[in-house]
Amino acid sequence: MSLTPQDAQQFLKDLFAPWVQSLDLTVEAISPSGATLTMPITPDLARVGGIVSGQALAALADTSMVFATFGQMQEARPVATTNLDTQFLRPGLGDSIRCEAEIVRAGKSLIFCKATLTALPSEKVTATATATFFIP
Repeated sequence: MSLTPQDAQQFLKDLFAPWVQSLDLTVEAISPSGATLTMPITPDLARVGGIVSGQALAALADTSMVFATFGQMQEARPVATTNLDTQFLRPGLGDSIRCEAEIVRAGKSLIFCKATLTALPSEKVTATATATFFIP
């Protein structure tokens, strides 16, 4: 049985820290190959000029890639971020940020992911990220 976006949204509510929940993330899609989440750009997340903060973008990338691991494993299991590398390409402006996370390689104890963060509605890529997750 495949995970649904509704399953994943419930995992977000039940398993993640309140500060992650405060990002108001929406799980748009989840599959064995990845996950797509969106985050609204709100005054709480924006710096001067309405630009979303880098910390919020990194949190969105990490969380999206965690959901990609859940999709790959077809369940919500504990994973530990062992490496997170984020490249900020341009200011995140607009209404929201979409993060498309993909599984690059899944092994027995490590899962490698990559993510692309895109500002909406402009469809401009604002950041990319890679991460490695340890499966305890």
